[in-house]
Amino acid sequence: MKLSVGPLLYHWSRPEVFAFYRELASQPVDCVYLGEVVCSKRRELGHAEWAAIARELTAAGKEVIVSTLALMEAESELAALARVVADAVTIEANDMAAVQLAGGRPFVIGPHLNVYNGKTLRLLAALGARRWVAPLELDPPAVGALLAERPEGLESEVFAYGRMPLAFSARCFSARVRRRNKDDCGFVCSEDHDGLTLYTREREPLFALNGIQVQSAQVRNLIGVVDELRDSGVEVVRLSPHSTAAVPFAAVIEAFAAAIRGEGGAQCPPNALPGGYCSGLMREEQRG
Repeated sequence: MKLSVGPLLYHWSRPEVFAFYRELASQPVDCVYLGEVVCSKRRELGHAEWAAIARELTAAGKEVIVSTLALMEAESELAALARVVADAVTIEANDMAAVQLAGGRPFVIGPHLNVYNGKTLRLLAALGARRWVAPLELDPPAVGALLAERPEGLESEVFAYGRMPLAFSARCFSARVRRRNKDDCGFVCSEDHDGLTLYTREREPLFALNGIQVQSAQVRNLIGVVDELRDSGVEVVRLSPHSTAAVPFAAVIEAFAAAIRGEGGAQCPPNALPGGYCSGLMREEQRG
């Protein structure tokens, strides 16, 4: 079983992004996803700088995959997507436009493509897919049932750690809450390193706002079911990045690496984000 780090979903400063991936190069992860999934306006790093990070990670022995936007809204975004697809060795397709532009080249089926049956898996595999990231709402038995129908050679991956992506909108929630227009947002999402937590009237953490993306307030943590995921046929577990102010991310990586090695009792450090840990839709809620 392999360990991956998903694309950075938040808008961090250039020094923070470079520092994160510089440290990641020495961590025990097999695959790193780069690129922007949430908002096309986030251009803190240019193409050349992302390419430099990719080269550094590749030199460190990591497999590098470039993730694409989950919500396409304009012709300019399609043009930018075409450039990403043309330059990347392998992409993670989060929209069917990326699948079409891949033109039969190998790609990863991202978690934002709706794949819930074996027929769809086989169709996308015929178009070039070599790995499937399961939708977050599928539990291990459901993933295992689908994997029993997958074509030969198609890997599977599960989102195992991080605030869960739930929905995308044409409206920017981070700008709206600060009474800004989306076209004049001022990149206020950069003020929320792990998203802006929303609470119920009872002061229970419910959602997190991240630009046009809505996430869970709680952090999914499936370290306790790594063996079950492996038994279901899953080959890769994904960790979604967050700031070290919430939890030392290197410690999370090491905990999951230990679980994959079969070391019993591996645990992630306590989570400082509101709501703590949960298992998402797979298990009963577990706060930590």
